[in-house]
Amino acid sequence: MSEQKQEYITEKEHVEEKFDVERTSVILDEENSPIPEVAAIVPNTDDPSLPSLTFRFWIMATGFSVLISFCNQFFWFRQDPISIGMSVVQLLAYPLGKFMARVLPTGILNPGPFNIKEHVCIALAANCASGTAYAMDIIVIQRVFYGQNFGFLANFLLILTTQLLGFGLAGVLRRYLVYPAAMVWPANLVQVALFSTLHKDEDLARGQWSRYKFFMIAFATVFLYEWIPTFIFPVIGALAWVCWIKPESIVVTQIGGPSGLGFGVITLDWNVITAWLGSPLVVPWWAQVNIGIGFFLIAWILVPITYYTDVWEAKKFPIVTPGLFRDNGDSYDATAVLTSGVLNETLYEAYGPLRISTFFALTYGIGFAGLTSMLSHTWLYHRHKLVAQWKQSREHSEDIHHKLMQAYPEVPDWWYIAIFVSMIIVAIVTCEVWDYKLPWWGVILAVVICCIFVLPVGLITALTNQMPGLNIITEYVIGYALPGHPIANITFKTLGYISMTQALTFVGDLKLGHYMKVPPRSMFWAQILGTLIAALVNLLTADWLLSSQQGVCTTSVDFPCPYAGTFYSASVIWGVISPQRMFGSGSMYNVVNYFFIIGLILPIPFYYLKKWVKSSWVEFIHLPVLLTATGMMPPAQAMNYTNWLVMGFIFQFFARRYHAEWHLRFTYVLSSALDSGTAFCVLISFFIFTNRNVSMPNWWGTRTDLCPLDGNSYTPPAAIPTSS
Repeated sequence: MSEQKQEYITEKEHVEEKFDVERTSVILDEENSPIPEVAAIVPNTDDPSLPSLTFRFWIMATGFSVLISFCNQFFWFRQDPISIGMSVVQLLAYPLGKFMARVLPTGILNPGPFNIKEHVCIALAANCASGTAYAMDIIVIQRVFYGQNFGFLANFLLILTTQLLGFGLAGVLRRYLVYPAAMVWPANLVQVALFSTLHKDEDLARGQWSRYKFFMIAFATVFLYEWIPTFIFPVIGALAWVCWIKPESIVVTQIGGPSGLGFGVITLDWNVITAWLGSPLVVPWWAQVNIGIGFFLIAWILVPITYYTDVWEAKKFPIVTPGLFRDNGDSYDATAVLTSGVLNETLYEAYGPLRISTFFALTYGIGFAGLTSMLSHTWLYHRHKLVAQWKQSREHSEDIHHKLMQAYPEVPDWWYIAIFVSMIIVAIVTCEVWDYKLPWWGVILAVVICCIFVLPVGLITALTNQMPGLNIITEYVIGYALPGHPIANITFKTLGYISMTQALTFVGDLKLGHYMKVPPRSMFWAQILGTLIAALVNLLTADWLLSSQQGVCTTSVDFPCPYAGTFYSASVIWGVISPQRMFGSGSMYNVVNYFFIIGLILPIPFYYLKKWVKSSWVEFIHLPVLLTATGMMPPAQAMNYTNWLVMGFIFQFFARRYHAEWHLRFTYVLSSALDSGTAFCVLISFFIFTNRNVSMPNWWGTRTDLCPLDGNSYTPPAAIPTSS
């Protein structure tokens, strides 16, 4: 702690040398951000004397990072995953910080009142720990579906490199995506508003509830309620009344079954509602309308038409599934065509080609269209803003927030560069020493793709809050470069796609710290702490579940791993079979390539429609959001979308319009309470009942055969015994 105290004293001396408080107060009276939304929400004041990396920070940041990374990795294996986000940590850390400030002895353990900068650093660390490492998909499907286990060290290094490589890029991107005022990062404004609200006294009327009282009551209520759909009465998690009318009919169960098109399925389980799309209480209504239209056109119009007209022999397979099949409808066993993890041409010719459901093929096509529509939409609507931002970034124009940040010593560039270079080296060594079958040039190529796209995608994200993914591009590139190599394909995809995503996630957090005037070096260590904890805890949690629970990702009802199942299917489609065989000339699925062109062209008529038709509803048409509406299907199901949209209508339309004051005060707080209450209920239920093989006595409310056909009879491949 003495080193921490000395660092704080040195930083404070630096602040006092560069920052004149009296002069600042004059500047702040005159200056504010040129962006109206930022000026309205982000405070243009700062107190450089507030400490950030305090003892309280290290304790709470470590504790919350461990808790949130364990919970999110644990829930990742469930059919309807739960994700605990930053807002939950924001709300829980505040009273705990206040409590520690009250009970700890004054001094280095307790340097004063719990302050907003400590709070932000805790939330930043936990946010870095909240995302389940994408590389876990590689490790899981290796162990379950490919019978490989390279051991703890290889797995840890793979996770670490894919999580931290983007962190090195984030440091380079600061000058272009953090410092300029034009780089707004709209999602951060919600977090700024919540931080500011918590750290100022609420002006309450007589009898009015505070946000914290509301949070605690809502949290306790949902915690108690969730025992009903989780354990006592699970049927209410999917009330498929349409299917119950005629459960022996395949068509009825395809249309009204929970795993089919989900028409009329009602869920009373918050976990099911938020599993794939997040909380509907925080997504703007205009975006939800676009998602709803996209879902309706794709899932309830296009999919039934193509299925019942037997496009691509659709009726051989379930209507909604990410499964892999042979031509006769049996499950496709990819290991039957592999030798030492590589496609064997002779075995492939004997075993036969890979077939996928019409729904799955269409989702790839819609994904192609969504990617190219993002490019044309951004060019049509935002090119002038993007060019202006780029020029502003090059000119290093400063707003008041950037000026205030000059009070603090910056993180040296070589810190970030050292992390970036070392992670590339570790990635190459990991892929070469262990049998990932991705050569050194593949690692370099993945990093190059990431570096090419990270700035333009970052510009789009900072302005529009839309982040185009590189998963399709990376799968295509390595699928042609190394056909027949599934593990190399998904490793390349992770290095190229997730490194960019991680870089922009880190940059977004840096912008939040920039808004809140957190010293850059404090942000650096907070982000490193959360990332390292998450890498270790994610791996330990997954290893524990895979070792202790039977049938994880295959036959387990509690842990079916929908993410890993879809990831495995992608590894076979793009890696084992390769895009040339799957979508190339002569393939029955070749037509989906035209979706690239459709997506590129489609925004153009809507762009001119907005110019010609002066109507408010036209202004809210957003083709990229509409086309990517079903991007989570699979593994998401139709019922997740329909119930999510209903809840969105209640809170983001009805409550916002007719109960605006209540909506403004409590909607975000309610969302956090619902998420955290549900998560803790499911977690405790697992350790009390599921982990001890204790189940609810059989009665009608626990039946799983109410829709026996359900339009989806796909059985995943059996687990393969792993070999080190």
